[in-house]
Order: sequence, then structure tokens, then C-alpha cells
Amino acid sequence: MSILAQHKYPLSFRHHVHRCHRPFIRTRVCCLSATATTTTTAKPRRNSDQLDLEPRLDPSPVSVTDPNRPVLHDPTLKSTWSHRAWVASGCTTVLISLGKAATGAAESHLWLEPILAGWVGYILADLGSGVYHWGIDNYGGASTPFFGAQIEAFQGHHKWPWTITRRQFANNLHALARAVTFTVLPLDLAFNDPVFHGFVWVCSGCIMFSQQFHAWAHTTKSKLPPLVVALQDAGLLVSRSQHADHHRPPYNNNYCIVSGVWNEFLDRQKVFGALEMMLFFKLGVRPRSWSEPNSEWTEENEIPPKIKAH
Repeated sequence: MSILAQHKYPLSFRHHVHRCHRPFIRTRVCCLSATATTTTTAKPRRNSDQLDLEPRLDPSPVSVTDPNRPVLHDPTLKSTWSHRAWVASGCTTVLISLGKAATGAAESHLWLEPILAGWVGYILADLGSGVYHWGIDNYGGASTPFFGAQIEAFQGHHKWPWTITRRQFANNLHALARAVTFTVLPLDLAFNDPVFHGFVWVCSGCIMFSQQFHAWAHTTKSKLPPLVVALQDAGLLVSRSQHADHHRPPYNNNYCIVSGVWNEFLDRQKVFGALEMMLFFKLGVRPRSWSEPNSEWTEENEIPPKIKAH
């Protein structure tokens, strides 16, 4: 009977539970530590098999500086007595040729022809500098006979163009001065024609000093002599704005570094591109300008000043 009565009249919760009228207080449990405050919110348990990909700070950063990168006051940028001797001999042979052109013109009373010959020499020197620059930039390496040192230097120049402005005068010119000495000295001894020497002294002089013109094309105008700025603005020397295109991808234009007068024609007619195709099909040699620019062609900025640690 009791069981039937319980099913018929079920117990009521309010009749048997004492109701509490105290206010309900919400609490939050926190775990305090010396460094941070954390809540009791549970984080998903990490799988021990998963890799930890969270970034971490390395207190000792690894230096990725190229060991061949020039440094300030690099001794390889300074002139030696050997450099100065070659520049002096090169200038001497050029001046001898100039003297023969002037004395021959004075004796024969022919001034126009030697002057015109000198103008032709100036124009062809710019072309010659472009052909030589193109060859050095695109073919050979440090082990190439006779030209290896210059090829390596030009590749370094593409990566660190600013070094040419730090290179001392004789250091920059001695290689070309040596070539001029061996070429012009026999001509000085063998010929006396004023027209011939009018061409020789201007052409050889421009070729020898082309590296200095090149250095001026990398120098800001504020650091250049006013005469050099005037010659650049007049188009008689290669300008900074014109030569800057040579140091931008695809690195296959504006090779001429005397006056740059040939650059537009050679680039528009794709003369060097045709020569590259001919050498590729004949010899199977690819120029460096065909390759995707890599670290050897990537320009790096000038050495930043050292940051002092506080």
C-alpha cells in the first residue's frame, strides 16, 4: 500500500527541501605567480607528438655577412707604389703621343685634321669601353688568364657598387694604365704623324681614365668638382642618372662608361644581345645576364655605421 500511495502521490521537492534565501555568490579561482596571472580556464591538452612551432627569440643572432664584403678602410681599396708607377707610365705614354700630335700639327700647320682625329678617338673610346665592359660582365671568371682579376673586381662592383667611390685613384686606374703603356709606347716610338697621334692620345687617354669617369658616375653631385658636373650635364662624361640603369635588372644595358653616347644605339639595336646569341650558338657559352639575378648580382647597400650597445 505504501508503494502504491507513493506512486499516486509523488513527493514534492518543495515539501522536503528547505529553501535558502541567501544570495548566490559567484567566485573565480585564480592562481597567482611572480610573473603572470592565469585563470582556471582549461587549455586543450597538447599532443606530445606535435612539433612546437611557436617562435622563440634567439639571444645570440647569427651573422650572415658575406666574408668577402668590403669593409671601411679596406686595404684592398688603397693605392700601392706599383699602382702609382703604372699610372705614371701610362700618363707618360699618352702625353708623349699628345706632344707628337701638337708639334707635328704646328710644323705642318695642320690643326683641323688632328682635332678631328681626336674627336673620332673620343667617340670610339666610349664604344671600346662598352664592348670591354660587356665582355667582363658576362664571360669568364676569377681564373680566366690575363682578365681574371678584372672580372672578379667587376663582379664585386655589381654587388657593392659604392666601393668604387672609396677606391683610391691609382688603385682604380692601374690595370688600364698598364695596358695603355704596353700599347701606346710602341706607337710613340714607331710613328710621328700628327693626325695619327691626335687619335691615339685622346682614345688611349679616355680608355685609361674611363674607370675614373665610372667612379664619378657613382658619386653624388655634391661631392664632385663643378667642372666634372658640368661635363656630365653636357653629356661629355657618363652621368650618374644614365649609368644607374646598368645596375638595375636585367643588367644588360648601358655598358659604355666614357661619355655613354653609344648606349642608346647599342641598347635599341640589341647589339650585345645579338653577340650573345652568336657566342651561345657557336661556343655554347651563356652570358651571366641571361641568368636570373642571384646573390652575385644583387646590389647591397653601403656599410651602415656601427650601432653602439647601451
